[in-house]
Parts: sequence; structure tokens; C-alpha cells
Amino acid sequence: MKSKVRQERAVRTREAILQAAAEVFDEVGYSKASIRMIMERAQVTQGGMYFHFKSKQGIAEAVVASQQKFVQLPEGTDGLQRLVNITFHLAGELQTNARFRASVRLAVEQEEFGGRDATAYLEWAEQFHRQLLAARARNELRFGVDELEFATLLMSAYTGVQIFSNISTGRADLVERVASLWRYLLPALAQEDVINRLRISPPDSLPAAEKA
Repeated sequence: MKSKVRQERAVRTREAILQAAAEVFDEVGYSKASIRMIMERAQVTQGGMYFHFKSKQGIAEAVVASQQKFVQLPEGTDGLQRLVNITFHLAGELQTNARFRASVRLAVEQEEFGGRDATAYLEWAEQFHRQLLAARARNELRFGVDELEFATLLMSAYTGVQIFSNISTGRADLVERVASLWRYLLPALAQEDVINRLRISPPDSLPAAEKA
């Protein structure tokens, strides 16, 4: 019983450290963050901190590695509409979710702590690829579209859009920029009749009657 209690306490402590670290990294970036700032935010002792993480770099790597765990994707039928919905959902998470936002910032800044790991980007490309494969099975894609190539392109374009939005407006206009991205990408991706059926806006922006 005592062992189980200790394990549960350790899990809570690790989660508190990750949450605090994400908030600190989100606010000041990797170079200006410190172990002490994270400890104070998490309200953990030095021993508790170093039991889980030996360095600031280790914490940053853990935050980046947990990127997809910080976001719960919207449900729905796999295909183009769900892919579009996911990109708008991610835009909302970047505006409101400190953990996710910090992991994205650290993935961009990772060279500051000796990182050069594309895993986080490739995982999102794989998420997009899964939706595009479903879209192909539903006959939603244009002839000649390579699903994996387009998934990688979308991930790259989305990364650029969110970085520019962050620099220019603190991501206040990110939803509008994602909508613009889709207006230009969809004609190269989807069948014309499919484009006419797609909703290029966040699902929660619809009136209640239309949602039903």
C-alpha cells in the first residue's frame, strides 16, 4: 500500500513539474527559464525536482516529447472535414493551452538546448496522413495527390503559419490564417464537389441550429 501511495505521489509530482515547466517555458522561453523558476512554480523541493529530472534540458525534452499528450483531438469521421477540424482545433489550443504552446515553442527553439529532433513534427504529419488516407478511401482527394507528401507539406505550412501569427499578433489571428491556408490548399487537394461541402471554420463557431 505504501509503495502504491509513493508511486501516485511521484506521478503527481512529475505532472506538477511538467505543468509548471510548460508555463515557464511558454512565458520566457528556454534560455531565460531556470530550474529554480520551475521549482517555485511547481512548489516542489530540489530533491523532488532532481528525482524526476536531472537538468533543464531534460525537462524541456520531456515537454516536447509529450506534445501530442497535451492535446485531445476532436472526434469525428476520418477524412477531409476532420483534418480541417483538427487544424482549427490546434489553433485554438495554441491560443489557450500553455502546455501545448510551450511544447511547440521548445520544438522551434530546441537548438538552444542542443536538440535537432523532428519527431514532434513527424508525429503531426502522421496524424494528417491518417486523415488523408481516409479521405482517399472516401474519394475526396484529387487524382495524383500523394497523401504522405501532402501531409508533410501541410505540417510544414501550418508550422510557418503559426510561427508568423505568433510573431505578428501573439496568435490572435491564427484561426483566420488557418482558414486562409485552407482556401489556397484545398483546390490542389480535394475534388471540387467535396470543397463545396467542407466547412472551413472552427466547429464551435457554428450557430447552435446548424450544429444540430
